[in-house]
Amino acid sequence: MKARIGKTIGELKVGDRAYFAKTIAESDIYQFASVTCDFNPAHVNEAYAADTYFEHRIAHGMLTVSLVSNVLGTQLPGPGTIFVSESVRFLAPVYIGDTVEAVVEVVERNRMTFSAWGVNQNDVKVLAAEGVVMPPKKRRT
Repeated sequence: MKARIGKTIGELKVGDRAYFAKTIAESDIYQFASVTCDFNPAHVNEAYAADTYFEHRIAHGMLTVSLVSNVLGTQLPGPGTIFVSESVRFLAPVYIGDTVEAVVEVVERNRMTFSAWGVNQNDVKVLAAEGVVMPPKKRRT
C-alpha cells in the first residue's frame, strides 16, 4: 500500500486554507502535561489558578499551537510535510471547554510560508503564528 502524500509545491496556491477545530477537555490538559512533564499549576491546579490573572486553569500554549501542527501534517500541505520554523504569539487564554479552530493559510510557495491563527468559540483570536514548512517535492510513482 502506498503512503498518502500531501499537496506538493506545484499543487499549493497562495491563499489556500485548511481548518481543524477541537474542544479542549480536562483530560487533554493532563495528557499534554504527562507527555511534556509540564505540570505548571496554572494548568493543573484550580486552587492555584484561581489566584492568577486568568482566575481558572488555562490550557498549555503549546497544546493550542499543536492544533496548527495537526493541520500542517494532515491537511495542508499534509503527509510528508517537514516543519522548518514557527513563531507564535499567544493573544488570549484558552480554558477547559473552549473550542479552538486552527486555520492555516498559504502565504508563499516553495518552502511554504504560512500564517496560522486560532479562534475560540466566541470568535476571539487566541493565537497567531507564522512559519515555514517544506511540502513534499513531488508525488511518488
